[in-house]
Amino acid sequence: MKLFIPGPVDVAEDVLQKMATPMIGHRGKAASALQKSISEKLQKVFFTNNTIVLSTTSGSGLMEASVNCCTAKGAAVFSVGAFGDRWGKMAKANGKPVDVFKVEPGMPTLPEDVDKALATGKYDLVTVTHNETSTGVMNPVLEIGDVIKKYPEVVYCVDAVSSMGGVKIDVDGCGIDICVTSTQKCLGLPPGLSICSVSAKALERAKSVENRGLYLDLVELCSFIETKNYQYPSTPSLSHMFALDYQLTKILETEGLENRFARHAELAARVQKWANLHFKVLAKEGYQSVTVTAIENTKNIDVGALVKELESEGFLIGNGYGELKDKTFRIAHMAERTIGEIEDLLSRIDKKLGF
Repeated sequence: MKLFIPGPVDVAEDVLQKMATPMIGHRGKAASALQKSISEKLQKVFFTNNTIVLSTTSGSGLMEASVNCCTAKGAAVFSVGAFGDRWGKMAKANGKPVDVFKVEPGMPTLPEDVDKALATGKYDLVTVTHNETSTGVMNPVLEIGDVIKKYPEVVYCVDAVSSMGGVKIDVDGCGIDICVTSTQKCLGLPPGLSICSVSAKALERAKSVENRGLYLDLVELCSFIETKNYQYPSTPSLSHMFALDYQLTKILETEGLENRFARHAELAARVQKWANLHFKVLAKEGYQSVTVTAIENTKNIDVGALVKELESEGFLIGNGYGELKDKTFRIAHMAERTIGEIEDLLSRIDKKLGF
């Protein structure tokens, strides 16, 4: 089965094999060396000098840690879809004062929207979804970051779960304090490990917040990394770490970051050209994702039937998410996908729909 869904993604066989690396003691020097290697490589992928944290959770784990550990006065959650809404639910579940700012499906979060909210003085934390897989919107995190720099007390958190490793995100250049991603999307690994970068500013804020929890306390996690030589307070997923270290070397040294970004852009352009020819891309022009395209069902096709027919041939695409089910369908173009595979998929859809 070839996966064209917004995660998990197909994983290269050599990367999968690294998951079978024999175990080592996770408190020994070899584990510290492994984690140090991963952190240094991830800093290059994130374009940051900030501390790198790994967590044996999905991306939601470190997203929740961000709002729980770093919200003191109030959180402003900017949502462009289902996964932005989730950050608001996390804040509420942890008893944090929060307001959720939503837009219509396909529309982005704009810098002026963030500026208007922060001007009220109610918030000391902002969350933004860089790439919303339910709508295929990619938000302008650099321009939003420029606005947030006007408010030095505000901690800037970005969900880059479905984009990091597929498009350049200059974490330090954007002024992002906490940037979260996961292994099962653009990084091209199995699910089960999440990653974030944590700035000194975010860490200082977290130290002032009480009741941060235990397992996902960013202060505790960062302290262990710093004082225990790249160790973690809880048992890490060594299998994921072996594969991640290997895959990061492939990304950085075999393909190269710029080539990887260019490949993702080429795939997105091809899918979106096809989508606009036969249907319509849901995301507003100028804010369309480089890793997943949500396509409006303007021809009122039977999306469920199309998904099943393609699946029977070994190709899996996504129906719309949540309220957008059957109103949209989604084609992901991330991780190790090639232009030839995209052309094969599109030709199969053309044949089935009579295009």
